[in-house]
Amino acid sequence: MRLILGVFTGIVGGLMGTLRIGTIVFVYSAVFPAKDSGQNQLPLAHMPGFLAHWYVAATDALQKGAQTHPWSWPVTWTIIALVAAIPLIQFFMGLFSYLNVYCLQWVASRTVADLRVKLFGHLLNLSAGFYNENASGQLISRMMSDTGMLQTILSNATTIVVRDPVMLVTMLGLLLFEQPRLTLVTIIFLPICILPIAIFTRKIRQSSREMQSQNADLTQTMSEAFTGHRIVKAYNLEPIVTSEFEGITRKYVSHYMRIVRAQSIPSPLIELFGTCGVAVLLAYLIFHSGGHPPTPANFLLLIGGIFQIYAPLKNLNMLQNWTVQARAASERLFELLATKSSVPEPAAPKLLQADQADIVFDGLDFNYGEKSVLRNISLTVRSGQLVALVGASGSGKTTLSNLLLRFYDPLRGAIRIGGVDIRDVRSIDLRNQIAVVTQETVLFNDTIRRNIELGRPGATNDDIIAAAKHAYAYDFIMEKEKGFDTVIGEKGVTLSGGQRQRLAIARAVLRDAPILILDEATSALDTESERAVQVALDELMKGRTTICIAHRLSTILHADVIVVMDQGRIVETGRHDELIKRGGIYQKLYELQFAS
Repeated sequence: MRLILGVFTGIVGGLMGTLRIGTIVFVYSAVFPAKDSGQNQLPLAHMPGFLAHWYVAATDALQKGAQTHPWSWPVTWTIIALVAAIPLIQFFMGLFSYLNVYCLQWVASRTVADLRVKLFGHLLNLSAGFYNENASGQLISRMMSDTGMLQTILSNATTIVVRDPVMLVTMLGLLLFEQPRLTLVTIIFLPICILPIAIFTRKIRQSSREMQSQNADLTQTMSEAFTGHRIVKAYNLEPIVTSEFEGITRKYVSHYMRIVRAQSIPSPLIELFGTCGVAVLLAYLIFHSGGHPPTPANFLLLIGGIFQIYAPLKNLNMLQNWTVQARAASERLFELLATKSSVPEPAAPKLLQADQADIVFDGLDFNYGEKSVLRNISLTVRSGQLVALVGASGSGKTTLSNLLLRFYDPLRGAIRIGGVDIRDVRSIDLRNQIAVVTQETVLFNDTIRRNIELGRPGATNDDIIAAAKHAYAYDFIMEKEKGFDTVIGEKGVTLSGGQRQRLAIARAVLRDAPILILDEATSALDTESERAVQVALDELMKGRTTICIAHRLSTILHADVIVVMDQGRIVETGRHDELIKRGGIYQKLYELQFAS
């Protein structure tokens, strides 16, 4: 509805721009009629009959009244009515212009907002491999800067795209209708205006993509510097990071100024060509009028109309420039929207019931690029078992859990839960039945309640409190001044490592999923914090199928099955006592950690 209203008011506003010039000339010719009856008194000679009749009656009344009673009320009111028509038209022109701008900018803003939401949702649904190949700062820049530029351009362009072409066409049509010969003489330079537009459009297109790319680099540099501010300060890297930021900023400014030059030059050239047209008109009237120059009203219409033509022409030049920039920004956005996930959703998804179901890893192979990470992994995790994955860094432990969460798909082999290949299950259904606690705790700059609730959005307050108690987090939460309503800062910066980890465990408790993945959940904690967290983890693991990726062997001595991985292969499996007796890799890892 707003789009229709915006287009309608734009068309009416464009028509009123022409009507304004016509009204001024109409009023002038009515108040100051030409003395030579051989000349057209009215430049709008082909106006509708009722308007022509009113015009003749008004001019006759003015002429007769001015001779007999120059200050009589009829004469005065007629003049007031004629003159008042000009600001009245301007009022309605302003009103329709406002409605045109408001409605079309609302449509443009909502369109870009919908695009931004769609792009954000699309990016979140892409596989983890996509984020390995694309820096977060680059993605943020495309999300914010490119869509922001698109919104600015569309908001400005929509106010021009309807109104100004209507004004240009109607004004040019009026001039050609009333003064065809003189109009053609005046607009002789109009075709030349296309040349600067065509020349500088190409420059804008080239620089726009470069400027957006530099803006993405700026965002990436800021993101890395702010995220890693502790390392920047610890190693006194402020001058180096600032210098790098300055270099990228200078490149950005360079491309920006190229666009400014390319946008600014055509407008004065168009004005110059318009003025040259008026000069040619004057020269033509001087040498070829044949003693019959146009009436003042006709001349006023012609001059006013010419300048009325070149004004929207300048705006249309800006519209062309904005279109080029919008194209550069939209190309980058649609490249992202066209990106396909390497983990496709099944066309005919199957139901998954993970409760009381075994997990089977069957002949898995997986590479990161050309680097082989997993080779022929076969493993069965029985329902309710605690299976620990141990091994040196880079042996493939975390990759195995990522495949179970279907962040990636294996090159060969399959993962089945309860006999169902997880590739035949919707990702959302699969992950709803898995809870995760990782070494790097992900918390958000929100309240404690909200961070726990993310485990099961919409959970009741009683459920959240119960989850906090199971995770042994309730006591420290209630020590906070605002309790569960305490905002914990970015990444939970106001909490200790143990407190952050217990909130993550509370979130997993609230999820109440039958499968639990613990990815080195205590390896970054001190001994005291580890003990508190381990108690919470033991509570969490009860009755669940648990895959525990462990660095500290002390946390998995009681595991039902310990799987030892080395260079992407499973080299040993068994219980702790069994593996110690074998004297293999596990025994060496154990002796290294417990040698003291």
